Amino acid sequence: MSTSALQASRGAAEGQRIQLQQRLDLGLVLAVAVLLALGLVMVASASITVADREYGNPLFFFQRQVVFVIMGLIIAVGMYRLRLTHWDRSGRGLLLFALFLLVLVLIPGVGHTVNGSTRWLPMGLFRLQVSEFAKLFVAIYMAGYLVRKSEEVSETFKGFLKPIMVLGLCAVLLLMEPDFGATVVLMAMGMGMLFLGGARLGQFAALMAIVIAGLSVLAISSPYRMKRLTSFLDPWQDPFNSGFQLTQSLIAIGSGSWTGMGLGSSIQKLFYLPEAHNDFLFAVFAEEFGLMGVVAVVIIFSYIIWRCFAIGAAAEKVGHMFGAYLAYGFGIWIGLQAFINMGVNMGILPTKGLTLPLMSAGGSSMLVMCAVFGMLLRIHREVHDASSKPSTSAHAMMRKKR
Repeated sequence: MSTSALQASRGAAEGQRIQLQQRLDLGLVLAVAVLLALGLVMVASASITVADREYGNPLFFFQRQVVFVIMGLIIAVGMYRLRLTHWDRSGRGLLLFALFLLVLVLIPGVGHTVNGSTRWLPMGLFRLQVSEFAKLFVAIYMAGYLVRKSEEVSETFKGFLKPIMVLGLCAVLLLMEPDFGATVVLMAMGMGMLFLGGARLGQFAALMAIVIAGLSVLAISSPYRMKRLTSFLDPWQDPFNSGFQLTQSLIAIGSGSWTGMGLGSSIQKLFYLPEAHNDFLFAVFAEEFGLMGVVAVVIIFSYIIWRCFAIGAAAEKVGHMFGAYLAYGFGIWIGLQAFINMGVNMGILPTKGLTLPLMSAGGSSMLVMCAVFGMLLRIHREVHDASSKPSTSAHAMMRKKR
């Protein structure tokens, strides 16, 4: 091959690489891949004893999680290939479907109950946690509503009240399961999207006060939730009953010290810490990898959240408002859920039953989170395609003037 032909070939390859970087957020892909890999390793490590005792297969939960990760990646690719206009047009239908699922799971004999909470629908090979899909569908609906009613939301109380009523209905259904953690995440995500969509600060502050007061009353009025609150405030008062899970989590985190006890060397996962491969996987991770590992995971999650808001800001700049609001909502959702899970494990928040995104064992959470990141990559791609066009949309110009 001649020198000129070789240079042309190298130039074409370099051009394809640059185009791939522009159309695919490689930093976000790498961060997600690292969390998925860490999650698989930790699910295997944290569940090996429980899986051997209950199923006679030490890798039972790990194998299930691998299947869900593969399914999730297939869904992510599908989301990446699907134009966002399809989701924008489907927002109302998805909201109705989310409400249908939230009602269906409450029907006696239909929903599956675990530890007093009815949150799952039996689907044969696995159980579907409806709250995970409800959060995704509500985020899509809210993004579409803010695009269609942006002026109404920012200028009238009626435009602000309509989505609040939708969020309130979803919250009531979630609290009936009960799923207090999912309620907090969904309400925070929805109100955050409304605030970024132009809702007046006074209305927003008044609503926040009402919501906080309502959630406080609900927490105090329920013996189940009150018990969780009191055990959180002082888990050592009853370390062998209501405070058992939190005390074991704190022992695990404290045992990790700076560099951890080493992969597979956790003591608390040996029948001491309940849900070690699920809600309290972070505690086992801290025990085995120490403070240095915890800091690394926090940095990765912080980067992902920053990318969500950066993608949203870039979408808003080119006038892709649906993608912008959706990316903002995803950023709030992922950041808050990760913070709550870590806070619960470290004893700074009451137990909520929320998974650590992309890491904890759980099929529904894994499938939905992969779908979320597939949509984020699609937003990034459409922003790149739109930014390559010389014209700026009238919607973006009007928003800048406001």
